[in-house]
Amino acid sequence: MVSGQSGVGEIYLFNDFCGPEIPVEGTGVYVDVNYAGIHSGPFKVTGDLVESDTGLITVAKANGYARISGNNENGKGVFVGTEVVFSPVLNGTMVVECRLEMSVLTAKSVFVGFMGTNADDVAEPVTSTGTAITKAVPCLGFILDSQITDGTRWHMPYLLASDTTQTSTDVDSSQVAVAAESDILRIEVDNNGAARWYINGKLEQTVGAGLAATTTTLMSGGVGCWGTTGTAAHADVDYLLVKANRDWTR
Repeated sequence: MVSGQSGVGEIYLFNDFCGPEIPVEGTGVYVDVNYAGIHSGPFKVTGDLVESDTGLITVAKANGYARISGNNENGKGVFVGTEVVFSPVLNGTMVVECRLEMSVLTAKSVFVGFMGTNADDVAEPVTSTGTAITKAVPCLGFILDSQITDGTRWHMPYLLASDTTQTSTDVDSSQVAVAAESDILRIEVDNNGAARWYINGKLEQTVGAGLAATTTTLMSGGVGCWGTTGTAAHADVDYLLVKANRDWTR
């Protein structure tokens, strides 16, 4: 008796951000007041979209970029990503890859990777002060946070449900972001909970089985930008890719 299934085995979600946008509040928003179900390509757009200065707008630039525009309040911003639907043990190897840049590197927190929640009013998955990176929800990926010591350097946290904090110097990369220059960030998560972090094609960090991610935890993959002060924050995204293997469990 044949008990397997066959079909499209790879889940491949990609947005090149050459068109659709979610206008910033006050500039002709066309969705309902609850901002339910809005999206850009295959990805959900969540966060504080009812706030001024907050949204997802296209930028007239070669390749097509989308500006994730965060709010001028600490922890307020926007996330572009999937629903919470990917589990390492069922969908690994899982990948998030994003090419992005910032015109300025101050007063913002940027995250690229996987996290354990994606609510309509989603907040940043980690918060940072000095050398302490503190978990808000289980996550692993890249952060650039102006509140971290060495706040223009990409950091690579991985925080399980049982973890509370990490020290930034334990998860710092060799690469510093440069204003108005794009970086390619890629994280790969295997079905055993191991993971690898790449920046501009260079392997920056490897974490072993069961240490980077809890294999049975469902996660959302994507990119987000949140404010930290009274200055509105933004990040310009060239493309976002999320890949995973299909769970064939019947």
